[in-house]
Amino acid sequence: MNPISILLLGFAMSTDAFAAAIGKGAAMTKPRLGQAMRAGLIFGVIEAITPVVGWLLGKGAARYIEAWDHWIAFGLLLVLGLLMIRNALTPEADEPVDEAKQHGLVGLAITGLSTSIDALAVGVGLAFVDTPIAVVALVIGLCTFGMVTLGIMLGHVLSAMVGRRAEIIGGLILIGVGTVILYEHLSA
Repeated sequence: MNPISILLLGFAMSTDAFAAAIGKGAAMTKPRLGQAMRAGLIFGVIEAITPVVGWLLGKGAARYIEAWDHWIAFGLLLVLGLLMIRNALTPEADEPVDEAKQHGLVGLAITGLSTSIDALAVGVGLAFVDTPIAVVALVIGLCTFGMVTLGIMLGHVLSAMVGRRAEIIGGLILIGVGTVILYEHLSA
């Protein structure tokens, strides 16, 4: 993967966390920078760890499926991208949420974990291509930290303007990265 693909992947992986952060920021009365950075750190660390876990799982299976690895990476990224787009287009149920639980450490960690499941699957797909997983994980974590911090601080303003469109863009980027991986392997 080239540096631009890694950066795009980092931003794609952070878009669902960004969308969640916009929602959290909109629900907060007046978020402070410290609160936003704390949430960004929690989301970023979780989002950086999950692709490494997925990569380790994928490496364990790599020797059994080497001939099809680029197709598997493409398929996983395609499915994840389509799921992100579908989730963005599906209306959310309005459920009352306990604000203390929603913005506490455990609530942030659970939300961070739920938005990083796609990064776990991406890590599995990246195990089948020649990718520096430490660099990818660091980029994903830093992008997520920045996007979540920004999302919380701008939550009141952005929730009406951007909303779930960020997740659609992230899904399209994942599909694009998967297509590039497939093209690079088939044209080599």
